[in-house]
Amino acid sequence: MGALTGPHLIALDGGNSKTDVLLVTHDGTVVARTRSGPFAPHIIGAEAAVARLAPAVREVLASAGLSRVELLAGYLANADLPEEESAIGAAIRAHGWADRVVIENDALAMLRAGTDAVPAVAVVCGGGINCVGVASDGRRVRYPAIGRISGDWGGGFGLGKEVLWHTSRHEDGRGPATLLTVLVAQHFGTPDAVSVATGMHVGLIDRDRMHEIVPLIFTAADQGDAIGTRLIRRQADEIALLAVTTLERIDALDEPVDVVLGGGVLTTRHPLLLKPVLSGITEVAPFARISILDDAPILGSALLGLDRLDESIRPGTGTAARRNRLRLTLEDSEVRV
Repeated sequence: MGALTGPHLIALDGGNSKTDVLLVTHDGTVVARTRSGPFAPHIIGAEAAVARLAPAVREVLASAGLSRVELLAGYLANADLPEEESAIGAAIRAHGWADRVVIENDALAMLRAGTDAVPAVAVVCGGGINCVGVASDGRRVRYPAIGRISGDWGGGFGLGKEVLWHTSRHEDGRGPATLLTVLVAQHFGTPDAVSVATGMHVGLIDRDRMHEIVPLIFTAADQGDAIGTRLIRRQADEIALLAVTTLERIDALDEPVDVVLGGGVLTTRHPLLLKPVLSGITEVAPFARISILDDAPILGSALLGLDRLDESIRPGTGTAARRNRLRLTLEDSEVRV
């Protein structure tokens, strides 16, 4: 492909399992797309996490004959605190990929992918759990979302740890029996469930596989397992609580408002999870318009980046053509890993 002219954007959506990288033109056309591994600055540091992204970013630039773009917009998991966003932004600027760099949490990208409306709320329950709300006046509500120490419960990683807690206690006699004990051992090919916990502790089993335990919870609950059912119900309560609390904080409990749900745990659409989530929200916020995000969150990263690239376009207005073009060209683009 020859060198391109005009404004260009690199959009990043970084998660706990993968990072999507797009090169997008100002009209919303995806020029190049690739994928990198997990984005984990909280574990390896901002500079090292960005260094792992570097080959993917260089690939999309080179594919269009570019060495630099006008804007890089990164909406990233584990960019939960202002100081984390600042450190990641500094690490990206050091590579010289863009004239401007915007770094924010990936929950904002999910919200933007799911709706153009304001006010609105998004709850993501994937590897972790998080929520963001935008009020009518533009005010944002966010949460630290750094795990149990900041009041969070659940998400794929948290649910996996809860399962291993219960299965270990079942096996050593400290807790009640659960079908999850057998399911976990079978899934990982170990003689018992505690071997999964110890295997992750010593590095024989990759801790990134913790999310593989989540489908086993639904399997157990479908067969009437009390522990599996209890974990799903608690996760539903936590999701609904985040949504309702955020709606209250943006003063939108009693008005029509979009609530976007996303992340791997929620997109299972399992009725044991989804029904109590929906009822938990609508009982308190009866006018909430609840949707589950089917678009990839990278769509939101690109839309937010385009909003920043052309500040004359007010976010949420005049973007239908861009959104449609992004969707179409995303579907047509090939993901290279």
